[in-house]
Amino acid sequence: MIASVASLSASSLDQVQSDFLTVLPRITHHARCYFRHVRCHHRKSDFVSEVVSICWKWWVRLVQLGRNPGRFVSALAAYAAKAVGTGRRVCGQERAKDVMSPVAQQRHGFSVQTLPHGSTLNTNPLSEALTDNTVSPVPDQVQFRCDFPEWLGTHSPTNRIIAIEMAWGERTKALARRFKISPARVSQLRREFQRDWRQFTDDEQIAA
Repeated sequence: MIASVASLSASSLDQVQSDFLTVLPRITHHARCYFRHVRCHHRKSDFVSEVVSICWKWWVRLVQLGRNPGRFVSALAAYAAKAVGTGRRVCGQERAKDVMSPVAQQRHGFSVQTLPHGSTLNTNPLSEALTDNTVSPVPDQVQFRCDFPEWLGTHSPTNRIIAIEMAWGERTKALARRFKISPARVSQLRREFQRDWRQFTDDEQIAA
């Protein structure tokens, strides 16, 4: 990339930069819209920056090829956003085995979340599994830490993520927007997860 920019004359580079800055708001707006569902502000900012960087790289290359990238700014931004969404970065490709990589999370069907800052009225199974518990008997704690990951494995990758989000206490409307399903379907999944969990752990037989 440095060699590509260096191959342009000073006057040409100034004009290329000026033209790119003119369309930069359009590129930034497109990137923010494309990654609007990313909840982490810092990650979203990183994605937007990567889109801008890739667009700039492609912009310079197109100018060197005698093309006018200003004629297809929207297409340029769209392709760059899709590239970033699939793990491409201006300095290379994200590693598919990095647990913090969105590509790895999407490919293997898991998500990385921060621990909740406070408690809720409902029991949070993930919080209980990751913190010391001085109330439940030790055998029950051990059983839960073994059963919960195994139970998640019986569901599809999407349903595993939804179940984890529910365990974090995510609201019905927020889940519906994120996974593009109806609030009624989210409520239905809650009941299905609850019934399936009880059957998996034989809670209903114990209660009887």
